[in-house]
Amino acid sequence: MTVPALTREQLETLVEAGLAAPSVHNMQPWRFRTAAGSRVLRVYADPERTLPVADPRGRTLYMSVGAALFNVRVAAAHLGLETEVRLLPDPDDPMLAAEVEVTGPAPTRTPYGRDLFPAIRERRSSRLPYTNRDVPETALGELMEAAAAEGAVLLPLEEDGMRRVMDLTDEAERRNSSDPARREEVRHWLRREGDDARDGLPAAALGPMDAEAHVPMRNFTGAPVAPVVPPARFEPLPGLATLSTVGDTPADWLRAGQALERVLLVATLHGLRASLLHQAMEWQDLRWALRDPEGGPAHVQMVLRVGYGPPGPATPRRPVSEVLEVEDRAAR
Repeated sequence: MTVPALTREQLETLVEAGLAAPSVHNMQPWRFRTAAGSRVLRVYADPERTLPVADPRGRTLYMSVGAALFNVRVAAAHLGLETEVRLLPDPDDPMLAAEVEVTGPAPTRTPYGRDLFPAIRERRSSRLPYTNRDVPETALGELMEAAAAEGAVLLPLEEDGMRRVMDLTDEAERRNSSDPARREEVRHWLRREGDDARDGLPAAALGPMDAEAHVPMRNFTGAPVAPVVPPARFEPLPGLATLSTVGDTPADWLRAGQALERVLLVATLHGLRASLLHQAMEWQDLRWALRDPEGGPAHVQMVLRVGYGPPGPATPRRPVSEVLEVEDRAAR
């Protein structure tokens, strides 16, 4: 059976879905390439959109691209396309994160159990206070299954684990606030109110600090993008979970990014809000200490705060025309 090439309309649907993925500080470190008349969409990491001080190995870079890659997979299924994904297919080009090849019609448009496509647009990080309502065990179980299906482990934390992780995150915040290079790196991705921004974090998305210092949210003060948001009262004990993988290579980071986005989309369909507590990931010793002491030699890739509360504001996205390159076969 001859499989038709991707149309321009299909390419735009796939890339728009990828663009909606989360990334630390909304850096959007991805690019997409294909050739006219091709069935393959190549997904690249953009080395110019990184955190060289906080993330010198590029773990955040690959996780973000992995999240975009998962959205592309969901969008392809929504279009009725079956795909084959090859991670890091070219050893000589580490920035080529993945190739997504259309292999035929999809046997189902919901290969992930639920129809995740609507959640791509609805998903937003919320750095606002959540309620004290517990997340049902059934929902937590589905989030754990979503991570496992992508080769990662989502571990909801009990009270002792939550307090340990919050202490480590708080220590990371103290270190970040006293490090001029790290403060400047964050400042680079903050956007002033009224900016015609296509990436980064607008003032409305920063959120308040916890008035009672229970939840160690990232402190964006020192970068005057807007009037200081007054503190607010957060939930006394936030619902936290760690996302881990056995390995800690670029391929593992890509898998972790896909797992993270799958978890976030499922959470969105459950009416849950989520934000990412990334601070401790930026210090090698603190990241190592995030591990479950009884869980074996896993590598924590992200800390998630999950609960019920108001949705976060939308953050800007780059246009498809800026990130998608379609090569002319005749010109090659």
